[in-house]
This record gives sequence, structure tokens and C-alpha cells, in this order.
Amino acid sequence: MKPILPRLSPALLCAAALAFPAFAADASVEARLQARGVQFEVDGDGDYKVTYSYQQENRTQLVFVSGRTEQVNGITVREVFSPAGRVAADQIDGAKALALLADSRSKKIGAWEMSGDVLYFVIKLPDSVDAAALEAAMDIASETADNKEIELSGDKDEL
Repeated sequence: MKPILPRLSPALLCAAALAFPAFAADASVEARLQARGVQFEVDGDGDYKVTYSYQQENRTQLVFVSGRTEQVNGITVREVFSPAGRVAADQIDGAKALALLADSRSKKIGAWEMSGDVLYFVIKLPDSVDAAALEAAMDIASETADNKEIELSGDKDEL
């Protein structure tokens, strides 16, 4: 017996497409990453995911370049972010959060942020930066987040 599949009306299909938009790749990010020879994949959110390899330490670190931009007072801003820890698992409490705020103050570019249960190092840049500046921001985010991950969780390399 054949399963009976529901038929969706064109109006319902259009509504579903609006509710769950497909994330399209951003040609400007792709061109900049390709110009620097950076290997990447586009994740389900449309972000560009890059895996950094620190062979000497036998570690890897994920870095993302946001596939979307935001407008702030006429400036188009794009985020570069790298996960460094899990709030619960790494016991990021009030004292550690205050230390992260103080550490953010010492950074010349980027700051610590939380999203859900994940601690990220985030750099917000004008989207007009060239390929070399974008790659430099990615390098900074990767190294900063990986160093914090080592500080928080020791030898674990989960993020």
C-alpha cells in the first residue's frame, strides 16, 4: 500500500518559504576567503565555517564569518566569531564573567559574548574590509578563543 502524502497548496508553500528562508551564500565573503586561499564551508545558518589547525598543540578551532550583515547608523557590519567554552560545563559564573568583561576591555579588537550556553570571542567589522583584514580578524578570533578554551577546559578540544 502506498503512503498517502498530503498535498500542500501553493499559498501554504509560499508561507513556509517566508517563515523558513533559505540562507544564500554571500559572494563578497566567498571572494575574500578564496582570495586568501581559505578553505571554508557554509553551514545551515549561512555562516562561513573555517577550521583552524594548530598542529604543534594538536588542536583545532572553529571560526565563523557571518553570512549576514547588519546596518548600524549607515555602516554595514559583519561578525567574525569563534566559540571558546560552554557556560555550564566550564563553570562560567559571576566571577569568571567579570574577568571576561575585564579581558574584553584589554582587547583592541573583539570582545567576549555569550549566546545560549556558548561563550564566543566576537569581532564586529565594517563589511568593507578587504580580504587580508578579514583573514586577520579570523586569525585573532581563532587564537583568542582557543587560548581561552585551554584556560577554561584544559586539554579538551570540543569547540
